[in-house]
Amino acid sequence: MKPTITWILLAGGAHAQVVQNDGPGKGVSAVKGATWDQHLAKSQEIMADRPGRSFDRMGDQRHSMEPTSDPKRIQESAFLGEVCGYLADAGREGRFDRLVLVAEPRALGLLRKRLDSGLKDKLYAELDKDLSKAPLKELPERLKDIILL
Repeated sequence: MKPTITWILLAGGAHAQVVQNDGPGKGVSAVKGATWDQHLAKSQEIMADRPGRSFDRMGDQRHSMEPTSDPKRIQESAFLGEVCGYLADAGREGRFDRLVLVAEPRALGLLRKRLDSGLKDKLYAELDKDLSKAPLKELPERLKDIILL
């Protein structure tokens, strides 16, 4: 019988990696080529200019305008979108049977929005914790409540 291959995505806002479990008692191993790092610039680096100014509707008072979006969140969403694209391609190729998402809460929310229907069908569990930089040898203990490693 073929073992059930589970991929576990460990993601933060700027770092992500995929590890694989080949069944109970097998532990985890890193998936080659499935590690991403991104430098997230500070908001002040992205928006170096001062905010625009606007007049009030009535009178001649002026005030600064607030940006309509958070550039850091846009960067983070694009980064996690790239990761989801990789997972979707690997899922279509049959490289894994189940998917577990382990990410900090905000990243987990962004990932949920980015999953296509094929990945949603393979989704086995979620954990809102940032283990993206945890050593491989610690993962079986930290993930024992959601999957048998």
